[in-house]
Amino acid sequence: MKTKAAVLHGVNEDWKIEEVELGDPVAGEVQVRLVSSGLCHSDHHLRTGQSPAPMPVVGGHEGAGVVVKVGEGVTRFAEGDHVVTAFIPACGVCGPCSRGQQNICDEGAGLLTGKAISDKTHRVTMNGEGLTQMCLLGTFSPYITVNQASLVKIEDDIPLQQAALLGCGIATGWGSATEIGGTKVGDTVVVVGIGGVGINAVQGASAAGARHVVAVDPVKFKRDMAEKLGATHTFESMEEAIPAVGEMTWGTMANTVILTVGEIKGEYIAPAMAMTAKGGQTVVVGMGDFQAMDVKLNLFDLTLMQKRVQGAIFGGAGPRTQVPKLLNEYRAGKLNLADLVTQTYRLEEINKAYDDMLEGHNIRGMVVFDEADW
Repeated sequence: MKTKAAVLHGVNEDWKIEEVELGDPVAGEVQVRLVSSGLCHSDHHLRTGQSPAPMPVVGGHEGAGVVVKVGEGVTRFAEGDHVVTAFIPACGVCGPCSRGQQNICDEGAGLLTGKAISDKTHRVTMNGEGLTQMCLLGTFSPYITVNQASLVKIEDDIPLQQAALLGCGIATGWGSATEIGGTKVGDTVVVVGIGGVGINAVQGASAAGARHVVAVDPVKFKRDMAEKLGATHTFESMEEAIPAVGEMTWGTMANTVILTVGEIKGEYIAPAMAMTAKGGQTVVVGMGDFQAMDVKLNLFDLTLMQKRVQGAIFGGAGPRTQVPKLLNEYRAGKLNLADLVTQTYRLEEINKAYDDMLEGHNIRGMVVFDEADW
């Protein structure tokens, strides 16, 4: 079928709305009509070249919609099902999946290759040329054809437009505090960078019972939103936060510091570790340039204070366990979905949407699709 998509043809170029050809699902695949797609900073890394992917690429990896076609052998989904995309596929049978680590499924090795899991060909083409689908999804398009390993079924009563954020921002942020972060009642948690991921680390830490939830961001609008969704203290910078965290914890510092800034730099690790308590951890969630190698870190402090620097993807939990948990939190009133989307856009406005993100105007912007797109 022919549809449209936001396509990136080269580094530092604008997204272009192009007509593309979307293939039908082959064995193990599903076609979805999307209702919405979140605008995550990770897609902007394609534009800057900080995340390498074969061009041209269809962006987008946070989506929600309705199944319209299923391929041969699909057992997890049927036409009419409501689904959320998972930017990490979970095959369920590889080594990591078998150990309960679906968030580092071996199929994730192909996230930026553009090659479909089922047969290693392209599902999206333009003028006969295969296009990469970001994270094997490409949700900057009203329709996607993807492997069933990249989808999670959700109940019909969940608002689809907001549910798109479960596929990345919510699960990644919440899990960075509750799963891999292991927040316990009475803990002190610092979240650095209050965007679509960081705001959910704030929500997760608060829901887990942290005594102090400290949000750090230079943008006042984002600090105000963090306070609304669970932060007990806010600061403009880590330098400002460090002495305050020391004072509120009687010098013991934070059990967990979570770095959710849009672009991780090596220089952020040292001040984050300075806020980290003995035996605590700094959880690195934000994306850095794939070529970046230099990190500033006090090795004396690392050893003698038994601290950890911990990487995290999808919050440290598999999509098929995390998404249902989050929906339970939503129903219990602990996860606020309604306030996460601060502006909506048409697909044709995608460049403006990313300008707004870079200028700090959004917690999470979202592309919405309707009958005019389908």
